[in-house]
Amino acid sequence: MVMGFSIALIVFSLLLMLLVLMHKGKGGGLSDMFGGGMQSSVGGSSVAERNLDRITVVVGLLWFACIVVLGIMMKIDS
Repeated sequence: MVMGFSIALIVFSLLLMLLVLMHKGKGGGLSDMFGGGMQSSVGGSSVAERNLDRITVVVGLLWFACIVVLGIMMKIDS
């Protein structure tokens, strides 16, 4: 059971990293350094960006739940 949640945590971690990197830069900082500031900004957010936000939040919550469950399982085992 611990192995299954550990694998799920790794998958969710990689997926969360990919989703965060897919977001459009909102201002200065590192996103401008890698060319994110060269895109023209259109007012408002598109449906794709809102869906990406929702998916990122859901994956983040699943990632957090995996960490909590793994912590509880490891505390019970010891």
